[in-house]
Amino acid sequence: MPLDVILLVLFGALLHATWNAIVKAGSDKSLDAALISAGGAVSALPFLAFLPLPHASAWPFIGASAILQFAYFQLVAAAYRAGDIGLVYPLMRGCAPLLIAATSSFILKENLSGGALAGTMTICAGVLTLALEARRGSSRAVMLSLANACVIASYTYVDGIGARISGNAVSYTLWMSLLPPVLLFSWAASQRGTVAVARHVRRNWWRGLIGGAGSIASYGLALWAMTKAPVATVAALRETAILFALVISITVFKEKASIWRYVAGIVIAIGGLILKLA
Repeated sequence: MPLDVILLVLFGALLHATWNAIVKAGSDKSLDAALISAGGAVSALPFLAFLPLPHASAWPFIGASAILQFAYFQLVAAAYRAGDIGLVYPLMRGCAPLLIAATSSFILKENLSGGALAGTMTICAGVLTLALEARRGSSRAVMLSLANACVIASYTYVDGIGARISGNAVSYTLWMSLLPPVLLFSWAASQRGTVAVARHVRRNWWRGLIGGAGSIASYGLALWAMTKAPVATVAALRETAILFALVISITVFKEKASIWRYVAGIVIAIGGLILKLA
């Protein structure tokens, strides 16, 4: 994998861990997740006029992605209500590339090289090391995280294919970001009432804008990278965001970290190095 692709994916990983921390720190995680999604859409709007429309064949993928993203943000909020970011984030994000690596040869007909497969599996091994401390966390948090890993793997496939056939990965990403916040806020209004939702937006709009810009930039970088390298490899490298989440969990949220979190971080870093050398 070229160095410029690796560096941009790593930068996207940092952005991804940061917006997850914003959701974790919020007082109402469901509405904050919806705000993040809306912030991404608002950040996308100014650029749409300067980019070509995705090819017609990509629009069904954009629609399918919106539904999966709706499920993803709902599960993100639920998981962070149930458990620590230092446990939930690695399980949620790290199991997805394992699923993709196991199935990409069937779905995308992509066969990873020995080095790429070794790096991918090393990163996944580092992530799954965190399961050793799952007994210290809520079983509900673990189950929600694993469920979201399946959703993440699903939309990674949908968007990886959609970005490739769209003709422009950036355009695909920006158009893809518009529908999920409509679904999320419609659901929130039906459950909470329009007044309560509007009050939260008025008080916390800045969180959504900052986090949303980071979210859309992070995912856009990943989709662009998927047009340059195998989807499974990019998905695995993107999960180095777990290292950033580990640092945030300790320094910002003052969560207690067992030795397994540090071991997992080291193994994940080694996996990233293997991908660079592959």
